[in-house]
Order: sequence, then structure tokens, then C-alpha cells
Amino acid sequence: MPSADRSPSVTDPTAAVAGPAPVSDPGAGPTDSSTGAPTSGSTGGSSGGPRGIRALGPVGLVLAGGISVQFGGALAVTLMPRTGALGVVTLRLVVAAIVMLVVCRPKLRGHSRTDWGTVVVFGITMAAMNGLFYQSVARIPLGPAVTLEVLGPLVLSVVASRRALNFVWAGLALGGVFLLGGGGFDSLDPVGVAFALSAGAMWAAYIVFSARTGRRFPQADGLALAMAVAAVLFLPLGLVESGTKLLDPTTIALGSAVAVLSSVLPYTLELLALRRLPASTFAVLMSLEPAVASIAGFLVLSQTLSMTEALAITLVIAASMGAVRTQVGRGRAKGLDS
Repeated sequence: MPSADRSPSVTDPTAAVAGPAPVSDPGAGPTDSSTGAPTSGSTGGSSGGPRGIRALGPVGLVLAGGISVQFGGALAVTLMPRTGALGVVTLRLVVAAIVMLVVCRPKLRGHSRTDWGTVVVFGITMAAMNGLFYQSVARIPLGPAVTLEVLGPLVLSVVASRRALNFVWAGLALGGVFLLGGGGFDSLDPVGVAFALSAGAMWAAYIVFSARTGRRFPQADGLALAMAVAAVLFLPLGLVESGTKLLDPTTIALGSAVAVLSSVLPYTLELLALRRLPASTFAVLMSLEPAVASIAGFLVLSQTLSMTEALAITLVIAASMGAVRTQVGRGRAKGLDS
């Protein structure tokens, strides 16, 4: 699922092919500037949350966050018959915004007009990305939808890096998309495909504005404010589509579960993980999300994949990982040259 409301910012758009990585907590201690991993004197690893959670290790935390996101997305699909896609997005954004505002308590004073403009655009991008994606999963299976959406960040990485090898990864991803569509997307709803690709474009824009917001606001303050903007923008759409259905106690409970699984819990786990995990490793792990989405779709929604669709998703995952590793190698080479 989109990491729109679970990751505050990235410092380099090309370093997050599969999704933006949260900023490190200032209390986590110093980090190595070349890897993003804590230095030997860092205390972040020992104070990064409850002992039971820390026992998972940073990779385990990221994987747990990814599983939470995708199973939250599968739960959202089961909620759609009650509220519609726009209603689900509204519940997710509103509940997540309330939680983030309460936890982060962002300061409203002391920000420039440019700061607020950045947050508003970030919130608009977040709302568009979530809305488009949920319209997609209402029409096509979860696995293919996430696979198509990942193309947005992948294209951003290729364009930003301008390395010839990344065009190979782009070609591999396009091959996967061709297989996924059966040569013409005859097996998938073309409207759902269009929504997924549009959500991917918004995801790429999200990465850019997430980085800008992270540079202007401390910790996750910018994310909390942008999420509030997204929730306010989507609330009228949800009310028009679902009306009083959004006030049903069962619907509210399920929507809150979606918000926690898809937003609050993954963000917390990933923030703890990045205290001890290089951002490049995080991005590689995020590249696995189409596979996790396919598993969640199968277990929760009984959505099966053909061998061709499974191969297509594998190709896109491999392309995403390859693009990340190429970018990491480029960064290391620059470090040696300097």
C-alpha cells in the first residue's frame, strides 16, 4: 500500500525507489553520514522502543511494517462494500491524522508562508495518491495494483540518477508490466490500471514533497500537518459517497483498524528500524511490497495470481531492487572519489 501517511520524509528521492523512508529520530543518536546507520556511540538502538519490539531487529521491524500495511490494505478492500473507496480513504486519513496530531503535537507558529505552502501541496499529493490507489484496488487485485504503483518511484529513481544501468532496470520493469497486462491488460480492468499508474505518479511526487517538508519541519511535524490537510480535503468526498454510513460504529472500528495497520503501526516500526538500518537497505526491503501485497490479497481476499502475473511481479521487484543497489553503488563511488 502507499506509504503516504506512514513516512515523514526522505533526504534523497533516488534513495527510496520503493517508497520514502522516515527521518531518523533526533533522540536516536548520531549516525554515519555515508550509510545512515548509527555510529558506535549511538544510543538509538538501545532506546528505540519496547524490548519486545526491538527483539525483532531492524529488518524484522521493516518487514513487520510492510506486512501491516498490506494486510491493512486487504482489510480496506473488505470495508469498501460498506463505505465505498472514497469512504475508506476518508476514514483512514481522518483517524491517522488525529493520532499523528495527538502524538506529534506540531507547532503551528514560527513557519513561513513557503513552509505552509509546502505542507499543503504535500497534503494534496498524499490525498490524491491514497484516493487513486483505493480506486484501483476496488477494480483490480491488490498485488498487481501495488506492482503498478511502484513504477512511479522507480521511474523517479531512473530519471533522477541518469545512469545507463538504471535504464536496464526500467526496461526490466516495463517487461514485468507487459506480462502483468497480458500484452494488452486484457485480464485487468483498464480503469483500475489507470488509477494504479496515476497513484504511482502521485507516489513519486509524494517522495519529492516529503523531502521538502522534512527539511522545513522538525521530526514528523510536517507529516502530521500534511495528513491533516489530506483528511480535510477528503472528508467532503467521503461524506458525499458514504454519508451517514461513516458514522456506523462497525464501520468506524474497521476504518480505525485500517488506519492503525496501514499508517500508525508501520510508521512507528519503520522509524524504530531506521535508527539502526541504512536507508538503502530500507528501500530494498520496501521493494518487496508487491509480493507482500499479493500474499495479503490471497490470504484475506482469496485473490490468486497466475504464473505469468507472479513472474511479472517478480520482474518489477527485481528492477526496483536493482535500481536501489545501483544508486547505493554510485553513492559509495562518490565517497571514495572524494
